[in-house]
Amino acid sequence: MSRRPASPHDAPGRANASPPPAAASATPPALDPAQRAALVSGQHGDPFAVLGPHDGTVRVLAPGARSVSVVGPQEARHPLRDDGDGLFSGAAGPGRAGEPGSYRLDIEWPGALQRTHDPYAFGPLLPADALRELAAGGWHAALEWLGARPATVAGIAGLRCAVWAPNARRVAVVGDFNSWDPRRHGMRLRHEAGVWELFVPDVEPGAAYKFAVTDATGAIRFKADPHARRAELPPATASLVDDGAPYPWTDGDWMRTRRARHEPDAPIAIYEVHAGSWLATDDTGACPWRQLADKLPAYAASMGFSHVELMPIMEHPFGGSWGYQPLGLFAPSARFGPPAAFAHFVDRCHAAGIGVILDWVPAHFPDDAHGLARFDGTALYEYDDPREGYHPDWHTLVYNLGRTEVRGFMIASALHWLQRFHVDGLRVDAVASMLYRDYSRQPGEWIPNRHGGRENLEAVDFLRALNQAVRDEAPDAIMIAEESTAWPGVTAAVADGGLGFHYKWNMGWMHDTLRYLREDPVHRRYHHGELTFSMVYAYAERYVLPLSHDEVVHGKGSLLNKMPGDAAARLANLRAYLGYMWAHPGKKLLFMGGEIAQAAEWNHDIPIDWNLLDDPPRKGVQRLVGDLNRLYRTQPALHARDADPAGFAWVVLDDADNSVVAFLRSDGTAQLLAISNFTPVARTDYRVGVPLAGHWAEVLNTDAGAYGGAGGGNLGRARTQPIPAHGHAQSLALALPPLSTLYFRHEGE
Repeated sequence: MSRRPASPHDAPGRANASPPPAAASATPPALDPAQRAALVSGQHGDPFAVLGPHDGTVRVLAPGARSVSVVGPQEARHPLRDDGDGLFSGAAGPGRAGEPGSYRLDIEWPGALQRTHDPYAFGPLLPADALRELAAGGWHAALEWLGARPATVAGIAGLRCAVWAPNARRVAVVGDFNSWDPRRHGMRLRHEAGVWELFVPDVEPGAAYKFAVTDATGAIRFKADPHARRAELPPATASLVDDGAPYPWTDGDWMRTRRARHEPDAPIAIYEVHAGSWLATDDTGACPWRQLADKLPAYAASMGFSHVELMPIMEHPFGGSWGYQPLGLFAPSARFGPPAAFAHFVDRCHAAGIGVILDWVPAHFPDDAHGLARFDGTALYEYDDPREGYHPDWHTLVYNLGRTEVRGFMIASALHWLQRFHVDGLRVDAVASMLYRDYSRQPGEWIPNRHGGRENLEAVDFLRALNQAVRDEAPDAIMIAEESTAWPGVTAAVADGGLGFHYKWNMGWMHDTLRYLREDPVHRRYHHGELTFSMVYAYAERYVLPLSHDEVVHGKGSLLNKMPGDAAARLANLRAYLGYMWAHPGKKLLFMGGEIAQAAEWNHDIPIDWNLLDDPPRKGVQRLVGDLNRLYRTQPALHARDADPAGFAWVVLDDADNSVVAFLRSDGTAQLLAISNFTPVARTDYRVGVPLAGHWAEVLNTDAGAYGGAGGGNLGRARTQPIPAHGHAQSLALALPPLSTLYFRHEGE
C-alpha cells in the first residue's frame, strides 16, 4: 500500500500517481486493526498512507455516509465497498488512478448527495524551499504559505490549508464542509518545518473552519487559524475563508507621494479613533466601515489632521479590551465588516488626503481556548515558564520571540497590513513591556537574560528585525513605538544599534504636562519644571506628543475635567494647553472627543457626544484644534525642524512666579514666537525679547472669541521696541490674556 517516492518532477499538488489498476475489481487489502481503529477514531497521524488512491484502488473515510462511488471519465460510476465504521474501498475505475481530477467521489449522505474530489488524491503542497524558509522563521513564506487560502491545484478549485503545529500528534481541518467532524480531512505532516497541510477541494470563500489539533495526550483542541484573514463575528470563534480578491485601489497618487508626509520635517497631526465608538451605528445594518468611510476621512481632513490612528482592529474575542488583546493578527474584526470594506475605508482616507495608522500588538495575547495558547498541546507561541510567558498586568500570555517561527509569524502580520491594506504605519503597543524581563514583576518572578540582565534580548532582536523588514518592504510606511521608559535609541537606525522605529510616543511630556495642568494655577509656580523639562531630552528621539485614549479612561476623567476651576476656566486651560502642545517640538496626537472638549470620560460602548457642538464654547475648542492643525501645516517654523535643536530656542524659561513660558520656533528663515500664560491673571506689557525687529503678527490667540474666549490680546499684531530683553536687542510688550497661548509670526519692518 506504500506510495512511490516523490519524483523531483512532481509539482506541488500533484499526486504520486501509480500505474493503472490491473483489474477493475481490485480492492485494498484489509487494514491492520490498530490502523483501522486509529483511522475511524480520528487518531491516525498519516491518513495519506491509507486513504486515497493506492495501487489502482481507493479508500475513503466518510463517517455517516450511506454509500460512496468513484466517478470516472464519461461519468462512469463504480460503487465502493462499505467496510463499516465509515470506511469505503474499491477500484479506482478506468483512467490514471491517482491523478488529481482523474476521478471524483459521489457521497450519499442522509438526505443529500455530495460530489467532490478526493483530498487524498493530491500530493504535497508546500515546496521544499518554502519549508526551509518557514523553519528559519522567514516571514515571506509565512505570509504566502501558512493559513487556509483559496487555491487551484491541478486545475481544481478548493482550499489550501497549512498550519504550524510541530508537536501535534494529528491535525485535521474541520468546518461547514465536513460537519465539523475531526475524523475527516486529516492533514499531512511536513516534518522539515513542523507544518501540517491539506488541499480540500471544492470549498468556497465564506466557509467557516478551524483546525482540530490532537495533542500528545490524545486530546483534541479546536483552534482558529492563526493566519486567518477573516473571522466570525464574536462571540463566535471560527475562522472564515477569505476570497483573497485584490481590492481595486484608487490611491496610486497617495502611495507615490506619501514618503514626504512621513519625514521628520513633515507636519504629522494624528487623530486617534476607536472605530466602534466614533459615531453611533444606524439601525439599517449598514457596514460600519462603510459608514466610517463616508464620514471620518472628510471630518479628519476638515479638522486639518494628517492621519487617523485606529485602536487595534485585528480580531479580538473581548470587545472590552478595545482590541489590545487580539487573536486574529491577520483579520480585520468582523465587528466592523469584511476585509474589503476595511480596504475601502483606507482608500477613502487616502482620497481625502488622510493617512491611516493602526495600533498593533506584538507584546501579548489572551488565553482563549480557540486561540494560540498551548496551540499544539505545548507552549508553542508563548514561553512555557510563567515567569516569562504570563503577563501579570493583563493576565495574558507573552509571545516567545526567541522562536524563529513566532518572529516570522509576527513580522508577516505587520507586513500584511502594510502591503495588503495600504496602511501607512503601525503604532506598536506596549514596547516597554517587551523590552524588560522584569516589567511589572517582583524579584523572583522573572528570569534574567543570558548575561544576567533584565533586558529581553529576544524582543530587542525581534523589534530590530521587524523595523528593518518594514523599511525594506514598505519604505514609505512609518513605525511608531509606545515606549514609556528611557530605553536608548528607540528611533535610531538598526545599523547604528537602535531599535529602528521612526517615532516614539513622548510619554514623559504627556505625564509631566498633565500633572502640571491639574494643579490649581496658584500652585503652578511650584511645578514650573514639569512644563519645561521635556525640552531637556526633546531631541534624544523623534517624538510624537500623545494625548491618547489611555488618559481619558479608568477614572482618569476627560481632558476637560482634568483642568481645575469652573467651567469657563477648564475650557480656557484646555485651550491654552492645546496651543502650547501644537507649538512644542514633536508630532501631535489627540484622541477623539478631545477636540470638542467632551466632559465625560471615554466609554467604548457609547459614541462621542456630538451634540456638544451645539454649545458655542465646545464648538470654539473644535475650531481651535482645526486652526492649530492648519497653522502647524502651513507654517514651516512649526514643523520643518521638529527633529533639529536649531529649530527651537527658549525666550522665557524661568518665569515660574507668573507661570509664563515663551519660545521661538524657526525653519531657518521664518520665526514664530509662542507664549503661554498658565494663570487666570491678565498680563499687560509683558516684555519678551525677540531676535528680529519690526512687526510680529498675532496669528493665534486661544482666548479669541471665536474659540470661546474673552477676546483679550494684541489686536492682531505687535511691534518691537529697541529695549533689550532675554538676550535680544529688541523686544515686544505683549498683552497676555488669562489662561492663554498666543503665536506671533515675524512679518518684517
